[in-house]
Amino acid sequence: MIKKLRIKLIAASMASLFFVLFVIGGIVGILNYRKVVEDADRVLEILEENAGKFPQKFPGNRKDDRPGMSPEIPYESRFFSVLLNENGDIILTDTSKIVSIDTAKAMEYASEVWEKETEKGFLEDYRYWRCSSNGEVRIIFLDCRRQLDNFQNFLLTTFGVSGIGLLSVFILMVYLSARIVKPFSDNYEKQKRFITDAGHELKTPLTIIEADTEVLEMDFGENEWLQDIQGQTKRLADLTNTLVMLSRMEEGQNSFRKIEFPLSDMVEEVCHTFQAPAKVQEKSLTSTIEPKISMKGDEKAIRGLITILLDNAVKYTNINGQISVTLEKKKNRICLSVFNTTEFISKEQIPHLFDRFYRTDASRNSQTGGYGLGLSIAAATVESHKGKILAETSDEKSLRITVVF
Repeated sequence: MIKKLRIKLIAASMASLFFVLFVIGGIVGILNYRKVVEDADRVLEILEENAGKFPQKFPGNRKDDRPGMSPEIPYESRFFSVLLNENGDIILTDTSKIVSIDTAKAMEYASEVWEKETEKGFLEDYRYWRCSSNGEVRIIFLDCRRQLDNFQNFLLTTFGVSGIGLLSVFILMVYLSARIVKPFSDNYEKQKRFITDAGHELKTPLTIIEADTEVLEMDFGENEWLQDIQGQTKRLADLTNTLVMLSRMEEGQNSFRKIEFPLSDMVEEVCHTFQAPAKVQEKSLTSTIEPKISMKGDEKAIRGLITILLDNAVKYTNINGQISVTLEKKKNRICLSVFNTTEFISKEQIPHLFDRFYRTDASRNSQTGGYGLGLSIAAATVESHKGKILAETSDEKSLRITVVF
C-alpha cells in the first residue's frame, strides 16, 4: 500500500509540474509568436502606405514616431511585392530588395496568395499583406525567416530545458519520496508483522483453553458456561486465523499456485450451495452465468472470494429481497457481479466496505455474525490476482459488488 501511495505521489507531482511547465512554455511561445507577427505587420503597413517601398524619411526616434520602429529597419528588411489587376493578372513585380526570390518565384507566390483570398498570413517563411487601391491589388511579402528561426529555437530551448528540469525533479522525487515515506512504511510493516506474530502467539493459549474446556466438560458434564467458553474460544480462534491470513496476503507471503480452472462451473457450484440458506431466510437467489469461462489463478482463493461475496449478500439482504449473480466475459476481461437488495446502505459507507473490521451497522451488534473482515480478504484476493473490485449503490437500497479480472 505504501509503495502504491509513493508511486501516486510521484505521478501526481510530475503531472502537475509537467502541466505548469507546458502552460508557461505555451504562453511564452504564443506571446513571442504574436510579437513576430505584430512586428512584421507594422513593417508591412508602412510598405503598404508607400506603394511597396520604404519612405525617404523613415520613422525613427522622434516622439511622434510609431512605437517599436527602428531607423535601421529599412536596411534590415528583405521584401518583394507584386502588383495585380482586379482579374488577378500580374502587372508588375519588384524583387530589388531581396536576393533569394526572382521574378518567376515572386509571380508564383502572388498567384498562390491570390487564390487564398486572405488579406494577410504566412506563406512559407514570408509574411504577406494584401492591399487594394484604384482597382489594383498589391501583395507585399516580408522575409521573416530569421525571426521565425529565433522563435523556433526559443521554443526548442524552452521545452528542452523544461524536459531536463522534469527529469531532474523526477530523480529527486524518487530519491526524496523514499526517505519521506520510509518511517510510515516501517510502521506499516511493523503493524502487519505484529498482527501475524500475535496471531501465532495466540494460537497456543487458545488451543490450551479449548482442550481444558473439553476436559472440564468430561468431568462435570455439559453446562452453559462451558459452552460459552467453547463458543467464544472458537470465535477468537477463527478471528485470529483470519487476521493472520489477511496479513500474509497483504505482505505477499501467500504463494498462490495459479492454474487454469473453469470459473463458470465454480460460480455455479457456489451459487447452488447458497440456494438453501437463501430460501430458508426467504430471499431469492438467481444467477446468470456465461458458460465455458475459465481463468488462471489460485482456485482455492477464487472459491473463497466467491463464497465471501455470496455470504455477504445473503447476510445483508432484506427479507423477501433479491440476490443476483452475473458472470460474463467482455473482450479479454472477466466480470463477476453480485447484486443484492438491502434495508439501507448510504453512499458514504461504500468507500469503507473493504476496510478491516468495518461493519455497516454502527452499533456493531449485528445478528448476522462475522468480524468485518470478509470484504477485506476479498479485496486482497482480487489485488493478488491483478484484478479490480468495486462496490456501488444507485438508490441506497441495493448493493452491487463487481470484480474484474
